[in-house]
Amino acid sequence: MIRVEVKVGLDAGRVLELKDDEVKIGRSPTNQIVVSDLHVSGEHAMITAAGSDRFLFRDLGSTNGSRVRRNGTLVPIDDPTQEVEMQTGDEVLLGDVEQPVVLAVTFEDDPDDARLLTVKPVKEIVEGEPKIAEDKASLRALYDAQKKIGAAFELNEVVDAVCAAVLDLLPRATHVTVVLREDDDDPSRKHPRYVPVATRARSGTPAGEPIPIARSVFRKVVASRSAVLAADARRDVGETASIMGAGILSTIGVPLWKGEEILGVLQVDNRASAGIFREKDLELITLLAAFASLATANASLHRRLVAAEERLRKENQYLKGREQRRRFEQIIGDSPAMRSVFEQLAKVVDTRVTVLIEGETGTGKELIASAVHYQSRRRDKLFVAQNCAALPENLLESELFGHKKGSFTGATEDKKGLFELADGGTLFLDEVTEMPLGLQAKLLRALQEGEVRPVGANVARKVDVRIVAATNRDLEAEVGAGRFRQDLYYRLKVFPLRLPPLRERREDIPLLAGHFLTKYSAEFAKPVGGFSQQAMELLQGFRWPGNVRELENEVQRLVIQLESNGFVMPEHLSPRIRQVENLLDRIHPTKGTLKEMVEQVEKWILREALREHNNNKSATAKTLGITREGLHKKLKAYGIS
Repeated sequence: MIRVEVKVGLDAGRVLELKDDEVKIGRSPTNQIVVSDLHVSGEHAMITAAGSDRFLFRDLGSTNGSRVRRNGTLVPIDDPTQEVEMQTGDEVLLGDVEQPVVLAVTFEDDPDDARLLTVKPVKEIVEGEPKIAEDKASLRALYDAQKKIGAAFELNEVVDAVCAAVLDLLPRATHVTVVLREDDDDPSRKHPRYVPVATRARSGTPAGEPIPIARSVFRKVVASRSAVLAADARRDVGETASIMGAGILSTIGVPLWKGEEILGVLQVDNRASAGIFREKDLELITLLAAFASLATANASLHRRLVAAEERLRKENQYLKGREQRRRFEQIIGDSPAMRSVFEQLAKVVDTRVTVLIEGETGTGKELIASAVHYQSRRRDKLFVAQNCAALPENLLESELFGHKKGSFTGATEDKKGLFELADGGTLFLDEVTEMPLGLQAKLLRALQEGEVRPVGANVARKVDVRIVAATNRDLEAEVGAGRFRQDLYYRLKVFPLRLPPLRERREDIPLLAGHFLTKYSAEFAKPVGGFSQQAMELLQGFRWPGNVRELENEVQRLVIQLESNGFVMPEHLSPRIRQVENLLDRIHPTKGTLKEMVEQVEKWILREALREHNNNKSATAKTLGITREGLHKKLKAYGIS
């Protein structure tokens, strides 16, 4: 029994005594312990029975957190949702750090720990001479039951077959309940949890609500690895909460086991009359449980293997899809700007240093990141990419570092993070400046220590991952504005690599356009003649704010639009590209000599270029392909300030 006294808080002086296996604490009226203080969350924390005399405390993701104090000293908690094993006399501190609500918790003997009529070790029954050996009818029924259980494969089928077999073997049983140990690979969890998975009632008997196994019977079965019989439950066990609540008059409890492990408990009840079950029934159900234990263990293992196989299948499908998209013959480009990028790549691919790729959206940062991986000695391992702007902070943390089952709502199974998947390979973090500051600190630790800790885990895992990051922002400006950690900035910018925008490598546009034309012509099974000279001139004259990605989308649209074997003509191009064609219509120079009309066009171009660059003379001169001095001469000649 759990006894809780509110020592400090609005409800100070209140004392509660509870017999539940799970006790929730919070401001919501649905909790077993309702706390009125506003700094306490609706569902703040929980105390859980983890065995006959073990209790665990866990915060439920509250806003202001929880602490456990023992003998005046706070118990160390590495993770906010970590389970803490409690001792009688511990104090629970909820909410505000300076003025918390304080609950004193003690654990007292449960009245359910009452006397039991018959307790027999399982080993004695299974390995000894069974009393039913001469009872051919019982042996035949047991054999038939084992065949039905053996035919079941899935865990739910095994449970159903066991329940049906029990009701067949014991005609006077009205209910059977199967409790199984919860699978949990978390090494930080010291004590297993047992969960009722099925309650079946004999046909014609109301099943009522599914109920936990009687605690007195359950504890005795698990603690002593014995079969327990209470022929008259109210006389032998006592009128306890679980016995009275279920209306149990006669009961048998038998363990399901594998070696030294207790897999669960099989409870058989009669809720119609007392004095029904005898030692012969206890022996019969124990022998059935021996076979049911093996079937349960095999079905549980099969379920876990199927789940693991499905996870691996999805991971492989996901990763193979990514690899297929990243296997390429070469990065397309022969301009001086791209040759400089290739020279930089050759210097860094076979090192372990972190690479930071800077460039505008659509310049091919992920393609360069994959080149860093596939041209390095890590090419046989995985290349994994994640856009940091695509997920909110809590989901991004889980995606990168993984999570443990039950660490948050929806975490129904353990999940490996991308750091673990990329172990030995490369992890590409696109748009890294979009990562929230709180998560930046965890990324910094992963880079510094070479280890990650999944959400909800207490143990860090070593990983060997090369990081390639990318951003389309000015990282130094982000640091100056306080949106990006300076220490992480220095960790990431070990080897910066700038990708030029497409307007700075116009010589590559014919190569890229031809490549995309061939790609989509094959994909759509439509032969295309190529680009007319006028169309290519317009493509090269456009500024391409979306860079290579925008050019690829334009060519894909052109292939769809063209007739088979047709050539791309100016009229096929998008209006935003053809606007260069209508330049004279927009300038509308007045009639005059050729020199006068050319000067009007040049004057208009100069003004437009200055406007696009916010009157920055250096940037304007660079875009126009002239020197700064040459630009000043032209501006002075035309009277442009």
